[in-house]
Amino acid sequence: MTVNLSALNAASPAAFVATLGAVFEHAPWVAEGAAAGRPYATVTALFSAMRAIVEGADDARRLALLTGHPELAGRAARAGRIAAASIAEQAAAGLDRLSEAEIARFEALNAAYRDKFGLPFILCVKRHGRASLLATFEKRLDSTFAVERRTAEAEVLRIAAIRLDALVSGDGPLETTGRVSTHVLDTRLGRPAAGVAVDLFEIVSATEAALVARAVTNADGRTDTPLIHGRPVPMATYELRVGLGDYHRGLGLDLPEPPFLDVVPLRFGVAEPEGHYHVPLVATPWSYQTYRGS
Repeated sequence: MTVNLSALNAASPAAFVATLGAVFEHAPWVAEGAAAGRPYATVTALFSAMRAIVEGADDARRLALLTGHPELAGRAARAGRIAAASIAEQAAAGLDRLSEAEIARFEALNAAYRDKFGLPFILCVKRHGRASLLATFEKRLDSTFAVERRTAEAEVLRIAAIRLDALVSGDGPLETTGRVSTHVLDTRLGRPAAGVAVDLFEIVSATEAALVARAVTNADGRTDTPLIHGRPVPMATYELRVGLGDYHRGLGLDLPEPPFLDVVPLRFGVAEPEGHYHVPLVATPWSYQTYRGS
């Protein structure tokens, strides 16, 4: 449920803080400070004010902001003893569906990180797939305390921006979302390919692929909505599987069995969670081409 910025500008200080108090984990003082700076012309201006309050806080308060974050896939998270927003964020990244081996790996990484830096490992998990999340975790263990503190604060701001953008509507929204879309073109007939089944998977490991979205192309050869939209596109390797064989069978083509092209896999990487990744397929029964479109 979202609230309009104009309503927030007119709300009582208590109502303002009740709405935005969890944008920064266990730090309602950020919303309390922002309440005094109203009115805000845009959502971006509101977030800029909240960021300035964090950056202007004393060292003890800024450090407490970091230590108040939960560990990723830690015992408290698995038991549901963390903030509701954090539960949802970790679940969206699949951290509530880990195997015993994956849980053990996270526990070891969390312990090593806390032993070295005295902080929980903080990452905006909505911007990462599981493979990217673990690779980033391991890479940051080689860092220094000064660098990690700056990185952790930057990640806290990323988390807060996404939370705020989900809570508040109005002019000047924050740029926190990306898209993955596709478009299938039948070059044999010279027209969009309608009725093509497309599945998008996140490649988690060499042996695991997680289904992200499933759709069928419309009369324009596109899906009715982007395969990922309204949120960051997690950094990951993806595979778009396009049911070209069934499409051509549906046209009544006399194809060999199995056909030369049946399910066409297009594997691509996402490095910009707020970017637009358009992955079209230009195809015949015997050939195909793809590229990063717009």
